Amino acid sequence: MDRLPKWADVALVPLISLLLAALVAALVLLAIGQSPVNAFNVMVDGALGSAYGWGYTLYYATSFMFTGLAVTVAFHAGLFNIGGEGQAQLGGLGVALVCLALPWPHWTLALLAATIGAAGFGAAWAAIPAYLQAKRGSHIVITTIMFNYIASAFIVYMLVDVLRPAGQMDPASARFPEGAKLPSLNEMPVLKEFFLRLNADGTPKLSKAGEAMYTGVPANVTLFIALLACVAVWALLWHTRLGFQIRAFGKSEKASRYAGINPVRITMISMLISGGLAGMMAINNVMGESERLLQNSAEGAGFIGIAVALMGRNHPIGVFLAALLFGFLYQGGAALGMNTTIPLEMRIVLQGLVILFTGALDQMVRMLLGRAFALTGMRAA
Repeated sequence: MDRLPKWADVALVPLISLLLAALVAALVLLAIGQSPVNAFNVMVDGALGSAYGWGYTLYYATSFMFTGLAVTVAFHAGLFNIGGEGQAQLGGLGVALVCLALPWPHWTLALLAATIGAAGFGAAWAAIPAYLQAKRGSHIVITTIMFNYIASAFIVYMLVDVLRPAGQMDPASARFPEGAKLPSLNEMPVLKEFFLRLNADGTPKLSKAGEAMYTGVPANVTLFIALLACVAVWALLWHTRLGFQIRAFGKSEKASRYAGINPVRITMISMLISGGLAGMMAINNVMGESERLLQNSAEGAGFIGIAVALMGRNHPIGVFLAALLFGFLYQGGAALGMNTTIPLEMRIVLQGLVILFTGALDQMVRMLLGRAFALTGMRAA
């Protein structure tokens, strides 16, 4: 197969894949009697046209960054971690136990403790499949999938029989203390003017409807932790000895063994980091948005993280951009379901098409581009 220039492989292939996904989605909309242009406008307006829309887009993107990074770290070690959903749920349990343990005097202290709790519980849940893979040869895909179901059942037990307050019917923990409440982005002085102007059409005065939306922005300071996590994963994988060992092991286990790399050690460390990142997702939704532990706290973000990592080419920068795209699809799809007669399930169709063309059919696009570059005389850099 003809090789592509690096810039084309990094930027042009994903762009063409997205355009193909959009084209097929447009054909699906036309087939059900809907206008693709109108649907796109509704999605853009719902996801990016107000502080409310931006808040939810960034909120979803924050969760997807964590789970996408979790898949990325494991992937570079040659491991396919499908257990992000369960690890995120156990991370939520860690957040809840930490936040309910003390009457926290300030959110910064609670955030630090909750981050440790979330990462610790997520890493602990990933450690068991990692050990089974490293020591017993159990396939990581099978064990992590099964551990998702175990985590779900365990969370139900904890919420119903352990954490549910007396007299409460809802299977959920008690609300976290006021000192554990994370500030949303619109409450931060640095970003307040942005949300004010965005939601008030260029004027600092908010309408009553705008004020209701403005105060309901769910994106919170966890976004900055997710961005720091992207930088940390990039530094780890490409600028540390451990990162080199992880990538070498993922490329060739036999060669890495010959070079003196311990496969058990790398498998365990990679999965612990991966599980910890997936668990940290719970800071965003358990501590930042719902302010208590709910039954389905992960909200499917563990599985979306797989698509985010695939589309982002398992690179932190790509994961960041892909997380923003899926955040847009999530919030834009919700607006599509609420403001049009297009069914909400169309959001799932859009996500599936993006995954199909950027993942399963990615090689087809690369092959066609390679031939096109060869015919035009361009060569790989």
